Amino acid sequence: MNQRYLGGIFMALAASIWGGMYVVSKIVLENIQPLALVWLRYVVALVVLVSTVIVTRQSWRIRGRDVPGVLAIGVIGYAVSIWAQFLGTKLSSAQMGAMITSTTPAFMVVFGRLLLGERVTVRRAISVLLATGGVLFIIGIGGFDSSYQLGGLVLGMAALSWALMSVLVKCVPSDYSQLVVTTYAILTATIVITPMAMRQLMTVSSGVLLHPVVWGGVLYLGVISTAVAFFLWNKGLQLIDAASGGLYFFFQPLVGTALGWLVLGEQVGISFWVGSAMILGGMALVLKQS
Repeated sequence: MNQRYLGGIFMALAASIWGGMYVVSKIVLENIQPLALVWLRYVVALVVLVSTVIVTRQSWRIRGRDVPGVLAIGVIGYAVSIWAQFLGTKLSSAQMGAMITSTTPAFMVVFGRLLLGERVTVRRAISVLLATGGVLFIIGIGGFDSSYQLGGLVLGMAALSWALMSVLVKCVPSDYSQLVVTTYAILTATIVITPMAMRQLMTVSSGVLLHPVVWGGVLYLGVISTAVAFFLWNKGLQLIDAASGGLYFFFQPLVGTALGWLVLGEQVGISFWVGSAMILGGMALVLKQS
């Protein structure tokens, strides 16, 4: 299969998994605070990733000159960006969170140009604008309270840092196993957030942690939404350029809204279908590009 299509499939699957993650997170977050939940999902993901690397007998070796890049992926993407997403949404609203973090692909185009020298074509620019417009149609454009300004700034940092992380992934030599790179990056993030996460975990009762619904949700978030999705996203970025790959991030709000409608009974209107068509149109423009 053509690498462009294969990379697109990997990234679309990852973003779709993250979109579906919100249905599970909505239930689990009623019992566990955000940063504690991130820590738990990372620990579960590490168990899965380490076991997979051992079973498949892949090399753990990372050359010294590439270590800073791998550490940066963990700190910037998996620690700072994920933390900022949760904090920013808490300080503002879910709608504002979806709107601002949807600017990630645009930042990826900028970083791809600055760090990798990727060419920004008219087709890419149009596809980003088309898909961004689709997200705005889906989540709606409303007036936000001025008290949400701090949350908006934090969410902007989340979008910026995730875009930078995604471009940094392409700076890591492709001869490394993406399973190993993802494992080291998640381990780095886990170490960074541990002190703050422990404070939140200490407030959670053992009864909550032992509840099957909570553990089932944590296992899903750790195995599927973290270990599998992070690997797919990084692997996809190896196969296609950052500017084009960023467009697949838009599957996250699309799938999240669709599952909210199907599973949680949330209402969607004509704007959802118009926005979905615009997002898919942006994908088509990227796939047609030679």
